[in-house]
Amino acid sequence: MSAIGLIAGGGQFPLLFTQAAQKKGRKVVAIAHVNETLPELETLADVICWVKLGQLGKIIKYFKREGVEETVFAGTITKTRIFKDVLPDLKGLTLWNKIDARLDDAILRAVADTLEQEGIKVIASTCYLDHLFFPRGILTKKKPDKKQWEDIRFGWSMARRIGKLDIGQCVVVRDRSVLAVEAIEGTDAAIRRGGTLAGSGAVVVKLKKPDQDFRFDLPATGEQTIQTIGEVKGAVLAVEAGQSLLFDRAAMIRAADKAGIVVVGLTEDDQGVPCI
Repeated sequence: MSAIGLIAGGGQFPLLFTQAAQKKGRKVVAIAHVNETLPELETLADVICWVKLGQLGKIIKYFKREGVEETVFAGTITKTRIFKDVLPDLKGLTLWNKIDARLDDAILRAVADTLEQEGIKVIASTCYLDHLFFPRGILTKKKPDKKQWEDIRFGWSMARRIGKLDIGQCVVVRDRSVLAVEAIEGTDAAIRRGGTLAGSGAVVVKLKKPDQDFRFDLPATGEQTIQTIGEVKGAVLAVEAGQSLLFDRAAMIRAADKAGIVVVGLTEDDQGVPCI
């Protein structure tokens, strides 16, 4: 089997990727991050190496030893850890000091560039998982009402703007007011913050960034997203169809229907207006 590298963060995405790649006859050489990656990856990956955040040199040496010439990034990294739980090796520290703006895409592109300079090509994490893309249409029994459509369109425009600045992928709105913008804290924390301010009826909009690199950090939602929206009595989750990932689709829709939350996948027209 030809080897493919997996630089794994948290969540189930690394597990799903591993299973899909193996079905295609690939040997999965996994890099797992301490305190992030699920331990179940140990039993799925063909070989695995545990690292701490920032140990880029260790990753490169391991991949070269295992004959890896291409890799993917899959899974989440708790971004706030960059302030307190990083143990970079010399390679990682050198790269970190070269990055001027420590924003999501800038960091990931810098790591990808370094890997490719070492002969390890970074490819799209969805290469074997096209079926996980968020579908277009209303997925739940409940549909958005007129007021919610207004908030969806407003939130869509706002999310595009923060995406251009590489700040985040999600906004929480109500009555055409921005209540929360996702930054380093992540989507769930932004939903809780904005939903608490809304009281109830918050609309959550999540989009890819305008210059999104499909090799990493695609927007992702799932059952946990619905649970978080339900905690703050939110009303709607609107996601960019075909440009983001959806995990646990059946369970997510069941949870949304039970909570009375609208879930809709949208694209946009030539004017940037979201539509089904």
